[in-house]
Amino acid sequence: MRNYALTVFDPRGEKLLDESFTAANDAEAKEVGQARLDKEGYSEHTHRCVSPEAKLVLFHR
Repeated sequence: MRNYALTVFDPRGEKLLDESFTAANDAEAKEVGQARLDKEGYSEHTHRCVSPEAKLVLFHR
């Protein structure tokens, strides 16, 4: 399992969500991150999910 970081920002740049989670690979991390965004209602906010190597797995601006 690998650690991924999910961060969500409001329009002023303040962090609304900043958490980490584990997933087996980038594809699973994308699914887990999107599910978390949907659950919290943050899908349309600026967000990013990055891999341990700092690769963007999920991004919305």
